[in-house]
Amino acid sequence: MTAIDPTLMPGARTAVRQCMGVQPTDRVFIITDDATLPIGRALAAAAEEVGAAHQVRRLEEFAPRPITQVPPALVQALEAFRPTVTFYAAQGQPGEVTFRMAAGQLLRERFRVRHGHMIGITPRLMRTGMTADYDQVAARTRQIYELVRYARQIRVTSPEGTDFTAVLDPQRRRWVPSTGLYHRPGDWGNLPEGETFTSPVSAEGVLVVHLLGDYFSEKYGLLERPMRIEVADGQVQRVEHPNPALAQEVWEYMRQAPNGRRVGEFAIGTNEFLTELTGNLLQDEKFPGVHVAFGNPYPHATGADWESPVHVDVIPLGVSIEVDGAVIMRDGKFVV
Repeated sequence: MTAIDPTLMPGARTAVRQCMGVQPTDRVFIITDDATLPIGRALAAAAEEVGAAHQVRRLEEFAPRPITQVPPALVQALEAFRPTVTFYAAQGQPGEVTFRMAAGQLLRERFRVRHGHMIGITPRLMRTGMTADYDQVAARTRQIYELVRYARQIRVTSPEGTDFTAVLDPQRRRWVPSTGLYHRPGDWGNLPEGETFTSPVSAEGVLVVHLLGDYFSEKYGLLERPMRIEVADGQVQRVEHPNPALAQEVWEYMRQAPNGRRVGEFAIGTNEFLTELTGNLLQDEKFPGVHVAFGNPYPHATGADWESPVHVDVIPLGVSIEVDGAVIMRDGKFVV
């Protein structure tokens, strides 16, 4: 039997027991990859402690990486196991966003599982973000959700130069509270968790950011020198960075597909158990503050009437947030 890293087990138990509410009657299917296999095995061990049936499968079993569409063999494996709970604990590769979105939709709608999405999870995140008390994370998330769900305009500023305004329409676009507690069939979210998000109808201004999403997170980590992104009429107009090659790479990636430069997501991070940034988007976007994503607006969740195969998050630091003129965060700290 392969030894389990004991330092991963507290986070694995939190994921299995608290976040997903796994019971002995559940069937837990864990999708992982070669690079993340120790975490996949820790999740399986936590499911075994509860007494639940479990299975660990690597993406490399089903298709060469990067995977751009759901492999039929993966669907067959799911049909054979009939899970009630699934985890996606694997690293991202360029071009795999489309696959992950399609797989998530399949898991939620066809199999009606409770799904924990752990894209880019690392041992460090298992030992930090996954050891939070998610009852408290959920309470803060729901509080912020209630403050913003009917908002018309949210302005974000920072000493570094961020001055960005999201224009919202609560009648057409929903806010989604991502609490980290997924106990009903069809419930899903990222782990580590703690945010509430929506899709703006438009946006204007400047974002000065230190972290990028998709494969940029793993490739570049926390940027020592920030990137400046100009937005007008809800679209990215310019990307600037002291490294012109990086700016060009981000610009080309966003413009490769329809709606890739369009502001798709606006979110507020609510996990106050996080005390430092890691350079990993999966966790850092839950850090108290704001993140914005260009591309896919998660239409099934937000009610947006468009989509895109691109989804690139960006995170400014030390922000202040005004919701219809009322301050709810100042310099990165909630004041409500």
